[in-house]
Amino acid sequence: MLAFEADIIEWRGPPPYLFAPIPDHLVGEVHYAAREASYGWGMVPVTAQIGTTEFTTSLFRRGDTYVLPIKVAVQRAEGLGLGDRIGVTMQISSVIRR
Repeated sequence: MLAFEADIIEWRGPPPYLFAPIPDHLVGEVHYAAREASYGWGMVPVTAQIGTTEFTTSLFRRGDTYVLPIKVAVQRAEGLGLGDRIGVTMQISSVIRR
């Protein structure tokens, strides 16, 4: 289980694409886990929780780091917006290889 705080950012594209950047001190751990968990293109499946809302999504690479997409349903449930400081807990999910 990984826990961190982040300021919500947006990425170019139509709103409401909001993300939480993974802090530098956790990138190595995510990158290591991605060797087994990634299902391609650097996508890393996770179960995350922000506030009281738990959700599944996938981290993806952005330069030398990863970002956590924050689904619209989570944004609405938690009243989140661009620039908000949030606490995140997340677990990297395993991928079944065939």
